[in-house]
This record gives sequence, structure tokens and C-alpha cells, in this order.
Amino acid sequence: MAGPDAELTTTLQPDVPHAARIWNYWMGGKDNFQSDRAAGDAVAEVYPEIVVMAQQSRRFLVRAVRHLAAEAGIRQFLDIGTGLPTMQNTHAVAQDVTPDSRIVYVDNDPMVLVHARALLASTTPQGVTTYVPADYHDPERILAEAARTLDFDQPIAVMFMGVLGYEPDLDVVRSIVGRTMDATASGSHLVLWDGTNTSPAVVSGAQRLAENGGVPYILRSPEDLASCFSGLTMVEPGLVPIPLWRPDDADAEGIDAYGAGGRPPRGGRGPGGGAGGGPRAPGYPRGARAFCFVHPC
Repeated sequence: MAGPDAELTTTLQPDVPHAARIWNYWMGGKDNFQSDRAAGDAVAEVYPEIVVMAQQSRRFLVRAVRHLAAEAGIRQFLDIGTGLPTMQNTHAVAQDVTPDSRIVYVDNDPMVLVHARALLASTTPQGVTTYVPADYHDPERILAEAARTLDFDQPIAVMFMGVLGYEPDLDVVRSIVGRTMDATASGSHLVLWDGTNTSPAVVSGAQRLAENGGVPYILRSPEDLASCFSGLTMVEPGLVPIPLWRPDDADAEGIDAYGAGGRPPRGGRGPGGGAGGGPRAPGYPRGARAFCFVHPC
């Protein structure tokens, strides 16, 4: 491999469990090593539902993107914390519904960057798919880079899919979400999901992964996740376990992961109270616990 990706691959450590690769393993992907599979199996021994969570998280993404593209009229998607490409990624789902959809992926993981450059390409001639290497703690950089591809005077779907737990301070999480949404136009949507501290078993799974080299992750209550939608109107059915959000299956059951979609009221006020309008330069228990196995930003 030559070029910038060659240097990135030197940072990869196949003998050290890696959160993105572990998540890829749980989802049935092939971009993982023995160390990742061993850590993933250790979690599944005490919390087998983690495999279901991984699979259901992708199904939630698919249903959410289809809803946004087909029913909400969204043609632009800002997917922050995309993780390793697997199947039915955001651009593929959106462009299947509306071929001219424009997607910007954001991640700060060198391994994700290598794979994204190779695999995350538009599926239609009319569509656009790009990648921004950035950390979600820097919304202003993300917005400036995304503005090279997205029109912030038109509605945008902002997506945080299982990544916000890498920030331990809930106030900082709210600020990240608010600053990002405040830059968007009226008609934009926020979609997020995250793992929740809703069973003792999920906490046991987190502890097991930590013992096997997992990255610390904050498992929050549904109540805390709902606070990220302050100033937004949730679309039906509100914040619910992700299999129950507009399910395809009548017998869907809940898991320890909640998700929702929301939109600013008319006038475009985001959760931070801003008026929106976009960047002008391209430039329920209370509390939280340590959690380690949601795919990384």
C-alpha cells in the first residue's frame, strides 16, 4: 500500500483489541483480528445480547435513514462516528431511496480512515460521498469541512450512532450535539442511539470487556439520552429501545440500547438554542456507568 494510507497502517496493532474491530466482529464483519475476536467472545459469554445489539444498531440506522430520505425529504447526511464500513452503510441506504443524496462521514480512527477511503464510495452517479477525518469534540472543524459537500441552507440529517459514550461528561455531549444542530437549517433532523444502563447483564458485559482491553465507554440512562434532544421535537415513537423504533417486525423486543430522531421546531432552533443557518465558511435509572462496547468515533 502506497500513499497516506501506508503511514496510517503502521499505527494498527493486530495483537491489541480495537473497539472498531470488535464491533465489526459482533456485526459479522471480516475486518478484525484474533485479539478482537477473543475480546468480543469474552463479552458475549456474559452478555450474549451484545451481538443482537450490534445487529440491531445497523437495522436502526437503515430504518432511520430510509425514513429521513423517503418521508422527511432529507437529501443530506452528516454521519459522525461512522466506524468500520460493513453492510448497508448510510450512503448506500440513502442513495437507494434518493440517488442524489450527499453523505459526509466523520471519524477520527486511522483504521476507519483506511477502510473508508477504499469502501465508502457513492453508489449512484448523482450522489456524493465524502469522508472527514475529525473528532466530534471539534464540531466547528467538522462543520467547516462538511460545508464543502453539504449545503447548510438546506435540511441535513445529523447522526451520532452509538458513539457519544466516549465523552464522559454529559454536559459536553449536549454541547457537541447542540453546536452541531445549531448550524443546520430548518427541516434538519438529529438521529442518535446509544447503549443504556438498563440491565445488570450489560454492566457485566462492560466489565468483562474492560478486563480484556476494551475502551472505556459511558453507559447512560434513557433519561440522559433524551436530554440530548432538548429544544427538538422527537418524531414518533420517541426515544425507545432501538428494535422498537418504527420496527419492521411485529414481534420486536427491547434491548439495552435506546434511539430516537428529532427535529427543531419551525424556525430551526437546535438543542443549544441557536437559530440555525449553517456555517458560512468551509471552515430509567439515573446516572452513568463505565461501558466499553459501542462502536467508536
